[in-house]
Amino acid sequence: MKSKLIYWLVYGGMWLFSALPFRVLYVLSDFNYLLMYHVWRYRRKVVRENLEKSFPEKTEAERLQIERKFYRYLSDYMLEDLKLLHMSAEDLCQRMIYKNTEQYLELTEKYGGIIVMIPHYANYEWLIGMGSVMKPGDVPVQVYKPLKDKYLNELFKQIRSRFGGYNIPKHSTAREIIKLKREGKNMVVGLITDQWPSGDRYWTTFMGQETAFLNGAERIAKMMNFPVFYCELTKTRRGYCEAEFKLMTEAPKETVEGEITDMFAHELEQTIRREPAYWLWSHKRWKFTKKECEQKEQEELIKRKDKR
Repeated sequence: MKSKLIYWLVYGGMWLFSALPFRVLYVLSDFNYLLMYHVWRYRRKVVRENLEKSFPEKTEAERLQIERKFYRYLSDYMLEDLKLLHMSAEDLCQRMIYKNTEQYLELTEKYGGIIVMIPHYANYEWLIGMGSVMKPGDVPVQVYKPLKDKYLNELFKQIRSRFGGYNIPKHSTAREIIKLKREGKNMVVGLITDQWPSGDRYWTTFMGQETAFLNGAERIAKMMNFPVFYCELTKTRRGYCEAEFKLMTEAPKETVEGEITDMFAHELEQTIRREPAYWLWSHKRWKFTKKECEQKEQEELIKRKDKR
């Protein structure tokens, strides 16, 4: 009952906010930035540490400039995300422009599906409207991590399905994709691939650091033999973004293990270095080193053996 009440309160508040015009939302965003950065100091330590590790060649003043610009972006992003509750498909298509759709559509038709590897960058949540550039009947698949609260989980599923998206919980990805394939559906599978991996992980060098990545997108691409695209996002101005689909490989089964994930990490690093403020630096992206993870895995293995 308590969760349901929270759901309706949150939904009502979000709906009211989303009904406001963008110019009003940005006034609120400017005020929210001041609170978040100067008063609450939201994850300032995490952001600062991430920037120091990623840009040791920059001066403290240069990193501080990126930090402040990031918090302005983050405040905008939070309210722009809420706006999805009220935005029309036409408005979303005007604000999120898609490039290189010819190759994207051609390979979707040829192979029955493609994988799009997406970073937490710029207006990435607005990609839920990518069904607008697909052929009628093709399925835009969105893989998501379910929230613990079932009511809030349903709320975000509702937002993400407003423009025809097919939501698949992370743990059911392979099963649902195979099901769509058997039904003869062509699909575009969007996977956010740059968060800290809780399960299987692949280690590579990223932003000058040993970094763990999710390898689920690579495994699914090889299983289904779907071509793999990188989604290059560019924030052109406040409230406007471009998405360009860059082909990384048309033949995933011919790549060696980790090659596709390496390509994604390389592309993302180029995106970040071009304009660093629009990546989610507030994530605890480098929680542990590879050595620390291996030690934890070894300890867990010993504990399991002891229980036997």
